[in-house]
Amino acid sequence: MRNLKPDRIFLAACCSLFSVLAFAQDIHFSQFHETPLYRNPAMAGIMKGDIRIQTVFRSQWNSFANAYKSGSFNAEYKLPVAGDDYLTLGMQVLYDRAGTIDMRQTHVLPVVNYHKSLSADRNMYLSAGFMGGLVQRRFDPSKMTTNSQYDGMGTGEVFAATSHSYWDGSAGLTFNSGLGRNPENNMVVGVAYHHFNRPKQSFYNDPRIAVDAKWVFSADLRFAVTEYTTMTLHSDHMRQGPHSSTMAGVFYGVKFGPLTDEPDYIISGGAFMRWNDAVIPTLKLDYRPFAVSLSYDVNISELKTTSYGRGGYELSLVYSGFLDRENTSRNAVRCPVF
Repeated sequence: MRNLKPDRIFLAACCSLFSVLAFAQDIHFSQFHETPLYRNPAMAGIMKGDIRIQTVFRSQWNSFANAYKSGSFNAEYKLPVAGDDYLTLGMQVLYDRAGTIDMRQTHVLPVVNYHKSLSADRNMYLSAGFMGGLVQRRFDPSKMTTNSQYDGMGTGEVFAATSHSYWDGSAGLTFNSGLGRNPENNMVVGVAYHHFNRPKQSFYNDPRIAVDAKWVFSADLRFAVTEYTTMTLHSDHMRQGPHSSTMAGVFYGVKFGPLTDEPDYIISGGAFMRWNDAVIPTLKLDYRPFAVSLSYDVNISELKTTSYGRGGYELSLVYSGFLDRENTSRNAVRCPVF
């Protein structure tokens, strides 16, 4: 065998371990609050506006490996249907690329969400959403390195295929309501059940290998601190097979401009934490109809001695607004402010 330095062996082991863990679980984003459909399909349309388009790009572990490049794109279209009820149609697209073997995933998932009004006097809705579509996975076997290759025996692996596709489905419920008389005060709680069809995902055509179902429990709260400042809290707890993850954090926002209900722009700063993994400082600028956020993971897990605390950065861009159409939701339904 070749002479390999201990630090290289350790790094390779870490990269292999985290690649396995990453694909045993789902893609994750530190700015999870900017991927509402991925959190819960019943969060589609919980916004102020008729449409919303969001994109998030994430790059992680580049301090020592070509490990992760992830992207999310979602679009939502909201329209009134009866009384104060409304319907949201949407699309969630996900892309993930990891490791030296160029492992890739692409998800294309249409979404439909129905919002039932529970009060004639205030913003209060129960929403039921469904998301389902096609997932494609592939990798490049020519970039693999195994122990067998050092003995002149090739990789020692025989794959039925180096790419495969499967159908996936998720469903969820949310309850959102205004709090008190101030329209700035809102809350959303929800639960989602992802991969309810337990799709098979094996490059060996092994029917025993399936995507574990995932539960996601979410709670968001926004309230006015003063006339010109707000506090927004986001939190998710996920359970998938033997794995679990908890994320929570807070934004403190300051409005600028003469009108507090329609400010010229809002600057928000805060931090999130992925329990036992990373602390994530985040900065956000709202300049209607656009919003941009930047965050960075500061690694605090056991890998911090190798990563030197460097995790990854995320950049998100959001467009949201009302359309110039006859049945706009501007006056037809009561919109939560999130």
